[in-house]
Amino acid sequence: MLFNSFVFALFLPLTFACYWLLQRYSLKIQNTFVLLASYVFYGWWDWRFLALIVVSSLVDYLASLRLDSTRRIRSRKIILGISVAVNLGLLGFFKYYDFFVDSFAGAIQLLGFDAHIHALRVILPVGISFYTFQKMSYTIDVYRRLVVPTRDVIAFFAYISFFPQLVAGPIERANHLLPQFLKKRSFQTEHAKDGIRQILWGLFKKVVIADSLAPIVEQIYSNYGEYSGLTLFLGTLYFAFQIYCDFSGYSDIAVGTARLFGFNLMQNFACPYFSRNIGEFWRRWHISLSTWFRDYVYIPLGGSRTLSKGRHIANLLVTFTASGFWHGANWTFVAWGFLNGVYYIPLILGGRNRPSTAVVAENHFFPSLRETAQMTFTFALTLFAWIFFRAESIAHAFSFIGHMASSSWLTADFTKGLKYAAALLVIEWLQRNKLHALQLDNVPLVFRWAAYYTVVIAILMFSNTGQVTFIYFQF
Repeated sequence: MLFNSFVFALFLPLTFACYWLLQRYSLKIQNTFVLLASYVFYGWWDWRFLALIVVSSLVDYLASLRLDSTRRIRSRKIILGISVAVNLGLLGFFKYYDFFVDSFAGAIQLLGFDAHIHALRVILPVGISFYTFQKMSYTIDVYRRLVVPTRDVIAFFAYISFFPQLVAGPIERANHLLPQFLKKRSFQTEHAKDGIRQILWGLFKKVVIADSLAPIVEQIYSNYGEYSGLTLFLGTLYFAFQIYCDFSGYSDIAVGTARLFGFNLMQNFACPYFSRNIGEFWRRWHISLSTWFRDYVYIPLGGSRTLSKGRHIANLLVTFTASGFWHGANWTFVAWGFLNGVYYIPLILGGRNRPSTAVVAENHFFPSLRETAQMTFTFALTLFAWIFFRAESIAHAFSFIGHMASSSWLTADFTKGLKYAAALLVIEWLQRNKLHALQLDNVPLVFRWAAYYTVVIAILMFSNTGQVTFIYFQF
């Protein structure tokens, strides 16, 4: 079920009304309703894959209880290994089986042999990368004795499948979201109002900006040989704003929707394009995934604690490459992740790998010249990396880059997308110290409501163009 669909526009208020009517009954009944609603939400896409999330959730539920009751280190490692193997096995089969088969066949052909290997063309279950990582973090934290496993099976299953963040995150940790299912929740009007505002802002970013830029990006990337270098640059610039508004828009809707039901989800984006170096960018972009790889890959490898800078760099490159591969079964994502790791190396060598995450130009309207230069350079690095993320293959990416270095004339038809990028930058700059752009508490009432109506009208106008799926649904 898409957030930007008519079906969800009916599903959300009906679910909201029933949920709060059940507040007079037990917490378990309310959680059971959340679980059933989440399964309806997920099964609307393809009900057959409900079995996958149910069975894999059951494996982690039972594994966590065994981990809690077992004291022998060897036994606990075996139990954890089984849980991780099941999760990665399912993820690997559905997401990467065809990729590895095709890559192996291609390697065999390069050696001059005939490869008669047929891929299965497995259907990728929506959201499998997100809920798999959420379940794995729970079991690993139980193994580390950081989380006490719950015996409330309904609460656990609801935590894994909570519909606002089920398909594309944020990837919630058990110590943050699970306790919210275990205590009574009360309706708070101010939280609900703010949730609605955040939903509106997320829909605005998705429907008005991302979906408007999508056809322009598609046309430029599909026919890049016909356009000039500046036009290709515009295509990449537009993709940067398309993917940001598409994904952060989803996160805003997810967080806002959760607030309607009395839950608080973590912030997943924090104005990443105002970052002053690549380290800060990754502390502001897809925060739930970045911290997941930090805690479950980077730190276990040794992180920055190693005395050798070479080992430190290797740990970082492995982490970023794995993060890239998480995004999809294509070498372009591997290259994108590795490239971001390379960007990080100068910070390590210069001892500047722990940048401030304070708001840029705090207490000032304009950034300093130094901050402007830092943000511009970081954004340029990010744009270059996005080429690999968007390209269909490595060859496509390098060919696109080659054409980008060609003649500099500009195709005027594509300049119309600049207004969307400019509007987003201005709005987010003014609201860079807020959780979302429609937090207008200190703005006069008339201007506040003018902003709300403007956003609603824009959403209604652009929604007529059709329902465009979210980019991260494919991951």
